[in-house]
Amino acid sequence: MKKRIVPDSIDPVIHERARLAIVSALAVSPEMSFGELKDSLELSDGNLSAHARTLETAGYIKISKTFRGRRPLTTMRLTGKGRKAFKAYLDTLRQVIDHSRADDGDDEQND
Repeated sequence: MKKRIVPDSIDPVIHERARLAIVSALAVSPEMSFGELKDSLELSDGNLSAHARTLETAGYIKISKTFRGRRPLTTMRLTGKGRKAFKAYLDTLRQVIDHSRADDGDDEQND
């Protein structure tokens, strides 16, 4: 018998669409600036700020504020905890997909 997938198995911090996009982008890039994330994900300043704050509070991303010349520069990177949480999130989604495929196979046999 397969392990049941329950809603609590899915990380609610990552599962929200914009936060999933942020974590996914940072998973393939060591670091991205606020502007790069904003442009690539087509998020507003406020939306990106709010979701980044949630991810930072959870310990999933590290936000650094520095200066490039005289201009402020905000960068974000995935932490070890964030990388582990993202992997667990993807593993859970794979289980959901596998469970769904197994259920589809059962239905086809009953047709």
